[in-house]
Amino acid sequence: MNAVQDGDGDAGSEKERRGIQSIEAGGQLLLALGAQGRPMPLRELARAADMAPGKAHPYLVSFSKLGLVTQEPSTGHYWLGPTAMQLGLVTLRMLNPVREAIPFAERLATQQGHSVALSVWGNQGPTIVFLFDAIYPLHTNIRTGTVMSLAGTATGRLFAAYLPPRLIEESLREDNRRLGPDIAKPIEAEQLQPMLNEVRRHGLSRSVNNPTPGVCSFAAPVFDYSGNIVLGITLMGRSSSFDPDWDGPQAKAARACGAEVSKRLGNLTPRTG
Repeated sequence: MNAVQDGDGDAGSEKERRGIQSIEAGGQLLLALGAQGRPMPLRELARAADMAPGKAHPYLVSFSKLGLVTQEPSTGHYWLGPTAMQLGLVTLRMLNPVREAIPFAERLATQQGHSVALSVWGNQGPTIVFLFDAIYPLHTNIRTGTVMSLAGTATGRLFAAYLPPRLIEESLREDNRRLGPDIAKPIEAEQLQPMLNEVRRHGLSRSVNNPTPGVCSFAAPVFDYSGNIVLGITLMGRSSSFDPDWDGPQAKAARACGAEVSKRLGNLTPRTG
């Protein structure tokens, strides 16, 4: 009796996991439209979804009735419909950049063994809002709530590179006043612009033994669906175990993490220039 009950339970779980294949198949058409990012003719859309046009068409008719796709009268091309757009907007409104970034940042810290900090643009400038410690003692004065120097830190220069200049002008003027004991050598104004250009060129900001001697870091931008920077992810560690090369493992890991979170926030083509 017990064996029969156990078998029935397993069968029920398997049915629940199996789902409805026709919905999954039709969903490939929606995914293909989203991935291509443009209206598509039936044959091209079907090919992108790895489906025969004759099979794809009934799905598109049903999706059109639901408003998930629409067909352009002039060309007959298919595109995402008003219902799909509305669902996307609802999702974007509910997204919280910090909440979305936390699991990615934690994984980055675990994989690399170094510290990872999440920062946002606050009332006084770039502000640390979350910190994952390294697996070894790392001596910095960075804590949750720390306001970072805009010119003198990798985190600060990241925001300076991607925010509108008029927004950061006042913070740059106040930078020297806000410098804490963790800032060893502030960056001079004439040095700043070339460094910001470097950030945009590499899609990363970098600090090597400055402001804190013996500590290197890479800060990666996170962009939202509108292409605006909303978050910084800073990977930092001891110079002795941290590769400062722009194409080194730490740089690649930080850059990839920023791109992953950007994608979660609806940005498929993060700016790097």
